[in-house]
Amino acid sequence: MDRKDFINGAKDSIAIVVGYFSVSFTFGIAAARAGISPLTATLMSLANVTSAGQFAGLNLIVAQSSYIEMILTQLVINLRYALMSLSLSQRLDSGATTPKRMLIAFANTDEIFAVSSVRPERVSPSYMAGLEIFPVISWASGTLFGAIANGLLPVSVSSALGIALYGMFVAIVMPVARVRRNVTFAVIIGAALSAAFYYLPVLNSVSAGFRIIICTIAASALAAWLFPVPDPNRGDQE
Repeated sequence: MDRKDFINGAKDSIAIVVGYFSVSFTFGIAAARAGISPLTATLMSLANVTSAGQFAGLNLIVAQSSYIEMILTQLVINLRYALMSLSLSQRLDSGATTPKRMLIAFANTDEIFAVSSVRPERVSPSYMAGLEIFPVISWASGTLFGAIANGLLPVSVSSALGIALYGMFVAIVMPVARVRRNVTFAVIIGAALSAAFYYLPVLNSVSAGFRIIICTIAASALAAWLFPVPDPNRGDQE
């Protein structure tokens, strides 16, 4: 392992480490409230490393949804990671063997992909190890501390921390939605469909898992149809 590359990766991961701890702390609280033990919640974080997927999965567990709903929901929510890993694999240097590529793909998240993608040169497995190891540790440890803290914190504090995830999603989506019409459209359609499934008769009988699947696919499909990405090879204009 190249020590210099590993250290550079670790330095670039500092901001991710801080952010992951705070969000996973919230997940730990939510998991404890759902009756999941701190150890099980921590294992969930170690095995998944995905905020949206884990929170959606937790809701399905609480709702006692079927395995097929869980599988399809995770597939829809986390499919982007496969695309990110395919893209990232084109930027790895020759030292990235197949086992190393698999390990890199396992811990590849939105933030890690963004950081590694902006590097001008090809990235090495050593750099990716430094970039990924500490965020994964932070994600798992934040979950553990959150699950333990849920029983120690006042109810008012733990309840307030429970909305942290929604605040994070708003902070991620709103800046992009303000400048990109397709994102704004997808957000509005997704929210409208979600409200319809919650309030309207018949629709509100659909299980939580299939609600997520239907809303996600419908909103993204409509946005892709109405706002197609221009193909530069065909000379398309925005």
